[in-house]
Amino acid sequence: MMNLLEWIVTIIIMTEFLLGNCVNIFIILVNAMDCIKRRKVSSADRIITALAVSRTGILWAMLMNWHSTVFTADIYSVQKRVWCRIIWEVNNHFSNWFGTILSMFYLFKIANFSNPLFLHLKRKTEKVLLKIFLGTFLFLVSYVGVININKIAWVSDYEGNATLKKKLKDITNLANLHLFGMINIIPLCISLTCVLLLIYSLGKHLRNMKYHGKGCQDTSTTVHIKALKTVVSFLLLYATYSFCVVIAGWSLHNAPVFLFSITIGAIYPTGHSFILIWGNQKLKQALQLFLKQVRC
Repeated sequence: MMNLLEWIVTIIIMTEFLLGNCVNIFIILVNAMDCIKRRKVSSADRIITALAVSRTGILWAMLMNWHSTVFTADIYSVQKRVWCRIIWEVNNHFSNWFGTILSMFYLFKIANFSNPLFLHLKRKTEKVLLKIFLGTFLFLVSYVGVININKIAWVSDYEGNATLKKKLKDITNLANLHLFGMINIIPLCISLTCVLLLIYSLGKHLRNMKYHGKGCQDTSTTVHIKALKTVVSFLLLYATYSFCVVIAGWSLHNAPVFLFSITIGAIYPTGHSFILIWGNQKLKQALQLFLKQVRC
């Protein structure tokens, strides 16, 4: 029987889950239909579509965690908990890094710097981003390996093997700390760097416009501002989400805190997708057309 807090969390979680799935599936369908129609897809659309797929996965993983906490906390086996964590971690990894890669894509495509290294990376943006993305698989594989070692530690706990349990838990705690930093803090720092460089590039552009006696509203300024809105919103929501992940990890045995962390964290895969639609002309027009047809 659910108490009042669990009922409130359930209503909020289900609302976020339904809205998040609708908005992310909408992004996937619009870009898929555009790809079929035009027989090609832009790099930005590929990243946004992949981001929407991973965000959908995160929402399902959060729903599984909510279900295991509210309904089946006592009967959830170690194996099921491990699979829930792996599913969440895989989607979390892709969501974080696709969001970071989108921030880097905007930086390389929009910012203007005369630095030779930046110009070299700008010319080979797609190859650079692909190599970075493939390189992150090392973090993912390592983390999944740690989760499996952790599973052995949990099983040994039930079997009473205290020596093996202590050694494995020491190893997994240390590995978890380092890998958490690589998977969550590194993309957060990269996204923050992208924001700062975009702000610097915008400021430099505005100074040049002022020096030549031109107005502040031109195409480059508008593009800079739109990109900053998308990247800053991702950074803020991602930081909030990462904080909730830490709190949830520390409160696995404290159901109210754990459920509250999931509820706040679910804003990230839902809210940022709405912002992506609003900042993308094609997606925005498709949404407006859809809503117009629904009203009619």
